[in-house]
Amino acid sequence: MADTTPDPRDQHRQDGFPGQQQDQPGVTEQTGPRPDHGEQSYVGHGRLEGRRALITGGDSGIGRAVAIAYAREGADVAIVHMPEEQQDADETVALIRAEGRKALSIAGDLRDEAFATDVVAETRSAFDGLDILVLNAAYQHDIDGFENLETDRLRRVFETNLFGLLYSARAAYPHLAPGSSIIVTSSVQAFEPSPGLIDYAMTKAAQVAFVKALAEEAGERGIRVNAVAPGPIWTPLIPATGWGEERLNTFGDDTPLGRAGQPAELAGAYVYLASAESSYTSGAVIAVTGGKHL
Repeated sequence: MADTTPDPRDQHRQDGFPGQQQDQPGVTEQTGPRPDHGEQSYVGHGRLEGRRALITGGDSGIGRAVAIAYAREGADVAIVHMPEEQQDADETVALIRAEGRKALSIAGDLRDEAFATDVVAETRSAFDGLDILVLNAAYQHDIDGFENLETDRLRRVFETNLFGLLYSARAAYPHLAPGSSIIVTSSVQAFEPSPGLIDYAMTKAAQVAFVKALAEEAGERGIRVNAVAPGPIWTPLIPATGWGEERLNTFGDDTPLGRAGQPAELAGAYVYLASAESSYTSGAVIAVTGGKHL
């Protein structure tokens, strides 16, 4: 019998990506080639039937892939996004509703403590509860030398990646029941930091500390806290980072699998961490890095 197992080296695009620039936060329509979020490939198996999820940064990229997977696994899904990402959010909401699930789109800036707190209450009200909190929203930018680190951009990185995460997690935590999950999108940068992403890498390392510390406390309530650490994944965030044509042409080439990943390749990790299949997994960081070590 012939081996039909796909080769992971060539399951997705092997070539680099064309030079392109976007303003933050980046949108799918302007990202070429279009990222694969699993629209055509993800098949659900009812592993999250009746669950209620909130995904920050859920309009595009990894967040959209997780939203699609969760909906196809049976969950109702709320997504948080920036106002300028409304078109992406509308597309994601349509994909969720196409699976017969409830969907909620909430626009705003998670750096605002009141907004980051209110999104939890709004989701709980719309879905009559909350079981899964995916803290995925992030901001990054390229720095051409440490001396060029701008204070305003530094603040935006820390306030988006850490403060916003803490605000939403703090608001959700008292209301989570046993069996609930908090899942953070960290990064390989937490373990192999690049000089040009020094502030971003610092926040991603801090997220790992958050996961490990909160997992110890939350375990006593039957709540699991974990993280996924993506490697180079093709999302609208990448052309909005400020990298030149050469960097985009070689994006992902330095992984053992020799290519960048697609958002769809992350979805299974988030489903696993939210489902009963991972009932004994907490305080963990799952690497989806194309073979890069953590």
